[in-house]
Amino acid sequence: MPFEIRNLSKRFGRIPALTDVSFHVRAGEILGLIGPNGAGKSTLFECIAGLLPSDTGELLEQGRPVAIGARSSVLFYVPDGIAPWPSQSVRWALDFTIGFLGGRESLREEVIEQLGLGALLRQTIGTLSKGQRKRALLAIGLLTSQPALLIDEPFEGLDLRQARDIALALRAHCARGRTLFLSIHQIRDAAHLCDRFVLLNGGQVRGEGTVPELAALAKTPGDLEEVFLALT
Repeated sequence: MPFEIRNLSKRFGRIPALTDVSFHVRAGEILGLIGPNGAGKSTLFECIAGLLPSDTGELLEQGRPVAIGARSSVLFYVPDGIAPWPSQSVRWALDFTIGFLGGRESLREEVIEQLGLGALLRQTIGTLSKGQRKRALLAIGLLTSQPALLIDEPFEGLDLRQARDIALALRAHCARGRTLFLSIHQIRDAAHLCDRFVLLNGGQVRGEGTVPELAALAKTPGDLEEVFLALT
């Protein structure tokens, strides 16, 4: 599902968190949101998802504004660092996602295998380690039916092998037409996985595009790390 963020701004008192943020998300792509700590990435995701009201700006689907109350029908937000339903098991959370949230039963076993959750199904979410909880959260997101997913820090708490497996799973779901917008602070992980990038710093977009397009904008050759440093 393609959508556009246009002129989004958010202030906390006198402090600007986001200023006139605009960019496009293309259908079936993996778009990476890259920025240093404090750049406004989580605030941006919360505003897009409708969890946090923006001061100005809008989300458009095919040129038409999508009201805050209607955004949950087109996108699902997977935040970082939360433990939903801590007293319930991983199995219960997946079943709830399918039964109550309208998730896709046909993907259940595949997602469990992709994310290595078989041994964790009976464990309560509140007792999971950081990396285990991250995999459970990603499974919930991948089972939802919305055409677009916003995922905050998909690799946080994962070891190298787990991060590789997660990247393969995300790419497989994208290949089926799912649109993924990922906030990633590990630039090397982002470079290997994402099709295009939005660079955010100080609450402002510093660039949008592929690595070659961003390199041309920065007027510097190099990989994503060099381009990121040049533009931010």
